[in-house]
Amino acid sequence: MLKQLLATTAATLALGLASASSIAQDINFGIISTEATQNLKQDWVPLIEDMKRQTGFNVTAFFAPDYAGIIEGMRFNKVQIAWLGNKSAMEAVDRANGEVFAQMVNADGTQGYYSHLIVNADSPYKTLEDVLKNGKSLSFGNGDPNSTSGYLVPGFYVFAQNKIDAKTHFKITRGANHEANALAVANKQVDVATNNSENLDKIQQRYPDKFKSIKIVWTSPLIPLDPLVMRKDLSEANKAKLKAFFYNYGKTDAREKEVLMKISKLSGFKESTNRQLLPIRQLELFSQRNKAQADTSMSDADKNTRLADIDKQLAALN
Repeated sequence: MLKQLLATTAATLALGLASASSIAQDINFGIISTEATQNLKQDWVPLIEDMKRQTGFNVTAFFAPDYAGIIEGMRFNKVQIAWLGNKSAMEAVDRANGEVFAQMVNADGTQGYYSHLIVNADSPYKTLEDVLKNGKSLSFGNGDPNSTSGYLVPGFYVFAQNKIDAKTHFKITRGANHEANALAVANKQVDVATNNSENLDKIQQRYPDKFKSIKIVWTSPLIPLDPLVMRKDLSEANKAKLKAFFYNYGKTDAREKEVLMKISKLSGFKESTNRQLLPIRQLELFSQRNKAQADTSMSDADKNTRLADIDKQLAALN
């Protein structure tokens, strides 16, 4: 009788363990709002469906109206993995228990992309100098505050380097995603806006007539390609599955290659770490330093303290 009871108990436990192991891990995949959600869904859902099938996870796309929504989603474990720009990835690593594990790879082998300032093709302004000189009469479309190419990079190279505050330099300043800014420029709703080379490629594909109405007046230095970030507290087994999926995606399968090209003319994803964010951290600190240096409201003592603190952080990164 005791043997029979033990056998029954063992069988029940085995069945319970089998059932528990068969429950799919829920993974919410955060996608930053670079353009309209319907366009992002069209590009990313095929990859997400492949992720479901190949990993066995229950993967769901997670969209938010701005970058902060994805970062906060990861912070509160509503998002476990995300496509982010370098600036938003830095925020996710610092504030949302995230870690960089992969980086996008361009199909043409290039290592990055570019930030731009754009105006309407009919605009009399042809250079960055023209735009800055006439700022008080222009409306400006800035990017999301957590965007690398839409905010951080132009914020440093265009504004901080020229000792300009974008919020006060222009007649009107507003923020929007890349696509909205491009279309606003094309439709003459704003005079000048930030954008990037990747989004302008998509504008050319989706809105060829609008693309013809856009002119680039400034191009940044090369920006490292976007990272993928996951929560550090995922199990090692689940991390390994996700890494294997992304590192191998599009390597041989022709349909997967098409999916990657549609997302952003990619050939795939390569291994990466938080070290990818080092130049972005330096850029952010240099921007803060320039801003503090130009701040006339600070006392000399406070300014020196602030500058010394920033220099200490820069030295630590080096």
